[in-house]
Amino acid sequence: MIRVDKVSKRFGDFYALKELSCEISSGSVYGLVGANGAGKSTLLRLISGVYREDAGEILIDGEPVFNNPRVKQRIAFVADEVFFLQHSDLGRMAKLYAAAYPSFDEQYFKSLAARFKLPMNKNIAAFSKGMRRQSALILSLATRPSILLLDETFDGLDPIMRNLVKSIVYETMVDRDMTVVLSSHSLRELEDTCDQLSLLYNGGIVFESDVQNLKTRMFKVQIAFSEPFDKSRFEGMDMINYTQRGCVANFILRGGRDEAKAKLDGMQPLLLELLPLSLEEVFVYEMDALGYDFSSQLKEGI
Repeated sequence: MIRVDKVSKRFGDFYALKELSCEISSGSVYGLVGANGAGKSTLLRLISGVYREDAGEILIDGEPVFNNPRVKQRIAFVADEVFFLQHSDLGRMAKLYAAAYPSFDEQYFKSLAARFKLPMNKNIAAFSKGMRRQSALILSLATRPSILLLDETFDGLDPIMRNLVKSIVYETMVDRDMTVVLSSHSLRELEDTCDQLSLLYNGGIVFESDVQNLKTRMFKVQIAFSEPFDKSRFEGMDMINYTQRGCVANFILRGGRDEAKAKLDGMQPLLLELLPLSLEEVFVYEMDALGYDFSSQLKEGI
């Protein structure tokens, strides 16, 4: 388990993270979503031990990460800006990773390079952005990590390659009970990938939820009656974002869908529709209920 307890990280007068806390279960896929500058990359660098927290603590299975080589050998980190030795090819980079990670699996690395159709002896500087990201990923996976940290890893990949990356990551998770923590500025990218999602905003987590529960516990209602009515008719229901035009009302409900439908059916409406919400819509409504202007972050790419 990864435990982040009241962690702060400051660069000069700027707090990239401030008293952030979360717990990430072993064998899960944990997603970090937020606009640029929200603190996603900083958190991943702290978990990997690249940075040291200014306050709070980060523990992996009860042990600190920073200055702990034994724990760091269990972690592979694919940064948003990948780095390779100058004039290196994949073969040379594999030797570097093998020197740093005793668990490096050369045969597995070669099989991954073949699946991605990456040339072993070509200068990586001549690779496309997507090929460089693929190279960093397969080098990291070949270390057979317990924890894989991915920072905007899907950025620059076409849809076919993105699906291949996801497939290989899932295969590795199943084989090794690996924990994956990934960041993105796109909710759509994480919707079908993560077990749990956190929204980072101004250096803190303002919302965290299991993805499946998040998508099923909130839905849109459209309802109409023949007689006049107002919002008070639905008193006692966990409702947000209520609007009404004439005899038709639209609102968002939290809670059990079947229970809500039975209660609304009992009101004998002329029209009743319960519609699912996208993950993006759920986040917008949840943030609105908490008093955050999430719409502005959507414009930045979430």
